[in-house]
Amino acid sequence: MARISLEHIRHAYSPRAKAAGDYALKEVHHDWEDGGAYALLGPSGCGKTTLLNIISGLLHPSDGRILFDGRDVTELSTEERNIAQVFQFPVVYDTMTVFDNLAFPLRNRKVPEAEVEKRVNEILEMTDLAGMAKRRAQRLTADQKQKISLGRGLVRANVNAILFDEPLTVIDPHMKWVLRSQLKRLHRQSRFTMVYVTHDQTEALTFADKVVVMHDGQIVQIGTPAELFERPSHTFVGYFIGSPGMNFMPASVEGVTARVGDQTIALANAPILRSDGKIELGIRPEFIKLGRDGMPVTINKVEDIGRQKIVRATFCGQPLSIVLAEDDDIPTDAKVSFDQHAIGIFSDSWRVENRSSRQGG
Repeated sequence: MARISLEHIRHAYSPRAKAAGDYALKEVHHDWEDGGAYALLGPSGCGKTTLLNIISGLLHPSDGRILFDGRDVTELSTEERNIAQVFQFPVVYDTMTVFDNLAFPLRNRKVPEAEVEKRVNEILEMTDLAGMAKRRAQRLTADQKQKISLGRGLVRANVNAILFDEPLTVIDPHMKWVLRSQLKRLHRQSRFTMVYVTHDQTEALTFADKVVVMHDGQIVQIGTPAELFERPSHTFVGYFIGSPGMNFMPASVEGVTARVGDQTIALANAPILRSDGKIELGIRPEFIKLGRDGMPVTINKVEDIGRQKIVRATFCGQPLSIVLAEDDDIPTDAKVSFDQHAIGIFSDSWRVENRSSRQGG
């Protein structure tokens, strides 16, 4: 296991890159703790696989250094970094049995056969492949082959880190849940440093202790699932995390009061605004109350999704999503009110501090 330090990492796929917009991966400068379970979360093209491949050694960064436990590994190969990596699509040896596929990384490193058998049998049980141990891999389905790939990544007990690049793409939905749970359990037992790339927020939030949200080639927030939901640091995080995502509306702010359209909204604290940038008020659909008191709203549509209802509305000319319990009533002349403590103020897409948090910190 290793503490992974990314020191001013940038990467461009063109050697003539100069401006920030030329870089697929903008500057990343973070430490990831030894034994942590991290998910790199973001849409396609945001830079998460580029960053993963830089950590693994498959890609050399244009700028910056990578350190494992303080040792500079920037110029070292994947093998020299002692990394295990699991890719999006299964990589297996079709002519080998399932057992031999899993044993290969250990035998290749001259691990004693007794230890090989012990470790492989543990992984066979964990991935639900024990009944197929003697079958050749070429006869298996795509999701069974991918479980072999996952198992090969997990079978070594002494790796610095295990990197997963969207490893559950070809796995059926139920088995995805099972394998995520098993990976999380294995992490608690082994304390491997694990980095898991995905565009699926459910995978990220259920697997990781800390989620690294990426957008447009940069890390916009690292936090626990609760932190990302309750206090997103960037409008992209608010929009991307949650279903439906956070509501954002153009606003003006003075002291502890915000104005959206012709409505005045009280804030719990006065935000500290330092620029004349675009100001937005953000609030999650779960923290909006719909009733007969408050500010006028127009109901456009109600989506019944079982235990909850999602109300699509218009507030001061802006779209507004509201989450209600299944049995909540929707008044004919509906009005809304916002939980003051759940409101965030954002300037040029970034959350601004408020005076009480500055004084408390």
